[in-house]
Order: sequence, then C-alpha cells, then structure tokens
Amino acid sequence: MDNTANDFIRNATLALQDTRLQTAIRSGTRREVNGRIAAMAETTDANALRQQGRAGKLRALHSLPDVLELLERNLTAHGARVLWAADGEECNRLVLDIARQHAVRRVIKGKSMVTEETALNAALERAGLEVLETDLGEFILQLAHDRPSHIVAPTVHVTRQQVRDLFAERLGMEPSDDPSALTHAARLFLRQRFLEADMGITGANFAIAETGTLAIITNEGNGRMCSSLPRVHVVVVGIEKVVETVEDFGTLVQMLTRATAGQKLSSYVHLMSGPARPGDPDGPDAFYVILLDNGRSTIHAGEYAESLACIRCGACLNNCPVYQRAGGHAYGWVYSGPIGSIITPLMQGIRNAAPLPNASSLCGACQEACPVGIHIPDMLLRLRRDLVREGDSDPALAAGIKGWSAAMQSPLLYELSGKAARLATQIAAGEADTVQHLPGPLGSWTRNRDFPRFAAKSFHQLWRERKRG
Repeated sequence: MDNTANDFIRNATLALQDTRLQTAIRSGTRREVNGRIAAMAETTDANALRQQGRAGKLRALHSLPDVLELLERNLTAHGARVLWAADGEECNRLVLDIARQHAVRRVIKGKSMVTEETALNAALERAGLEVLETDLGEFILQLAHDRPSHIVAPTVHVTRQQVRDLFAERLGMEPSDDPSALTHAARLFLRQRFLEADMGITGANFAIAETGTLAIITNEGNGRMCSSLPRVHVVVVGIEKVVETVEDFGTLVQMLTRATAGQKLSSYVHLMSGPARPGDPDGPDAFYVILLDNGRSTIHAGEYAESLACIRCGACLNNCPVYQRAGGHAYGWVYSGPIGSIITPLMQGIRNAAPLPNASSLCGACQEACPVGIHIPDMLLRLRRDLVREGDSDPALAAGIKGWSAAMQSPLLYELSGKAARLATQIAAGEADTVQHLPGPLGSWTRNRDFPRFAAKSFHQLWRERKRG
C-alpha cells in the first residue's frame, strides 16, 4: 500500500502499537535532545548566536535571486558547471545526462535529503546505473529497502538488533551487536565501491555565495570520499541552502552541529568549489552543481517564506512529542516532524497533506529548539486556516464552532450555556470531582484526560453576590 501524507492518522495509529519502534525512537530522540541542550549551554550566549544565525538565513532569503546569481558566478569562475532545475523530474534528467556524457556506470552517493525529494536513486536505477548510498544510515536503509524516517538520523527507527540481522543476511558477517563490528563490516563493503565509482553525488549543507563554496558537514567522511575519489562529482542542492558570506556560514555551522548531535563541530567540514586544479593530488575531473527549485520559489514568494530558513538539523523532530511517538514514516513523505508538517503541504499541495498541519499540539517545543528560531507553530496555524478555506473541515465541527462563537458574543447565551454545562457535569460526575466519561464524540477527551466538573457558581454569580453583600 502506498504511504502518503494523507495517511498520517492511520500510520501514526500503527506506529503507536509498534513496541520496537517506540523503543528505538524514544532512545534516539532523547539522546539528541540532551546533547543539544548541553552543547548550546557551552556557548557564551546561545540566544545571541541563534539570532545571528537567523539573521544570516533571513538576509539571504530576502535577496535570494541576487545571492544565487552571485553564487553561480563564483562557482563558474572556479571551473564548476552550474545547472538549474525547476523540479525533481528536470533534476533527475540533468543527472542522467551528465552520467551519459561521461559514460558513468557506477554511482556512489553521500547523504542527501534533496535527492530523496526527487527520487533520484530510482531514476538512475531505471536507467541501468548502479547506485550505492555510502552514509551508514542510508546504506542500512538501502540494504533493507527502507526509507529515512529522520532528516539527520535516517535510521532512528531501527534497532541495533535489526542492523545485526540485516548485515548477517546481506553482507554475510558473523552476527554481532557490537557497533564497532557493524561499522567495520560496512566500511569493508564500501571501501572498494568508493574506488570503483565513476560518479559521486552529494548534497550540500550550505552554499556560500561570497566565495562560490559548497559545504558538506559529516561525521563519517563519506561525503569527502564521494566528492574526491570519482572522476565526476555532482552536487544537488536546494536554492534555499545559499548564504551570503563566510561569516554567516561560520555562525550557522556551529548552530547546525550543536542542534543536530550536540557537537561543537562535526568530524568533517568539507569545503569545495570546483574540479581538481593542476597539481591537486585528488578531486574530480568534472564538477557540476544543480540548483533545485522544486516549489521553493513559490514558497519564497508567499507568507511561508520563513520555512526556507530551515538548516535541516532535525532538532524540531527530536523535541516534538508527536514525532517522538509517531516516528518519521507516519508523515508519508521525505520531510517529517514539525518542519515536515509545513514543507510537505507547501511542496505537495495542502490537500495532499491535509492531516499534517493538525499533527501538532502547538506546544512550541519545536520553535524553542530551532537553532534559527523559525516560527513553526504560527505557520501550522496558518496552514490550518488555509485548509478551512479550502473546505477541508468537519461540518459538525464547523457548526459547533459557529455555535460557540455566537454564545461567546451574547451575554445571555454565555450565561445560559454556563448553567447548562454546570448542570450537565454535576449530573455526569455524581459525587466525584471529575467526569469519568463524556458522551458521544466528546468521549475521546475523557479516554485520556480528566474533565473537572464546572464550579457550582460562575464568576458572574460570585461577583453579583459580592456586590450585593
């Protein structure tokens, strides 16, 4: 059965019943949350750093066309070939054209959410190319014919025991729960593939317009292997990843690594601008950069432009109580969690992701954790408004809200409704302080929460008595 964003309620219900999934997600997100808090506490002024990073992203978005043109000019000056893709289909076609031009047969890939967005692997495989993911998490998922459930930690839903069984079956290793042994088995398998590859494909965490530089931040080094060893390197990057200056990059890379994994800095920060120059010991002969739009320009032109400031750290996912229980696959597309609940409706069409804006308690944990302070709850509320305008609302709920609105605007109806609710809850509660079971659809509330009965006297009654006294 196809899994789409409109299946969120069904997917989340199944996820809640999966004990192994709950254990894996709870463990993974708790570790990342604690790491982020500790790493941010080490800074001199975490809030100032956050505001500085936010300003850098918003400044680039404000001048996005000009900044992108500057990036293109500087990359071209370094010998890179810059291509523009309006959508995922054009992006995949450009990559295939490059592969055919250079007689490519084997492709290795670094971690890239944007190529998940375009379904690049499937397009390359249909064309007869061998494609191998080299990020450890993505490699595990490729072996398992699974897909990522987290922006940064793609296998957060997978337990160590599942990896053990998978490697024993697919790589022929002796079963072991030791992370070092599992990593060693993957390294042995991947090392020869790095040497045999004709093309490397990566994403980029940032694109610095001022210098024409692309940055890959990893802890495994596979990004550098993919970009340096093959004779052809293709970088696929969303147009929102651009920043104006090296100084902005210096701020944001600190925020990314601290928010992602609680690190002061990742193990590898790889900066690249073009193909190998004369005298360089390594590097590709041909270097291509594909700047992907795929709906980003439309978002940029509207009221949700701030969502493009996201640096894909995953902090909002880790802190979200909904994601912590439902997991990433429940969201039905590439991007999950609170930011996914905004991006997916904007990119896929709001009617194709109708449950996602409501898949939030609006507790604000996402905005508090976001290293660039994106106003996620506000945008989720606006998307809910858009859904109502599109006619996507329960008639009974709409009628109830209209009735509530009318009662709140009439002093007489307000007082009568209060008396009715007070009488009803007193009868339902009996001698208890709370109502144990509300009738009909209201019963969903009392299944999981207390419902105190209304006070014997309203504030208005008490106030009138006080004035008479």
